[in-house]
Amino acid sequence: MNDVGQMEWLLWLGIGMLLFAQSTGLFLHARSRGRKAWFWGLWGLTNFPSPLLTYLILQTWNARKQKRQTKSTGDHPEGETKDG
Repeated sequence: MNDVGQMEWLLWLGIGMLLFAQSTGLFLHARSRGRKAWFWGLWGLTNFPSPLLTYLILQTWNARKQKRQTKSTGDHPEGETKDG
């Protein structure tokens, strides 16, 4: 019985450490990019891996969006448009 209780305690400790690490990583990365750091940090404490996957998908989407905007404005001089 003692082994089962100790294993359960270690499992809960591991889950807590995993959630804390995820939360800290999301918070620090979001803070460095200026994107609602407290939201991501708190949501990272609630479950795993949904907040992490959502954050990565949104970061990829935003990076592609910015790349497209930079590319579309950088190709043409001001006032000039591209046909077609």
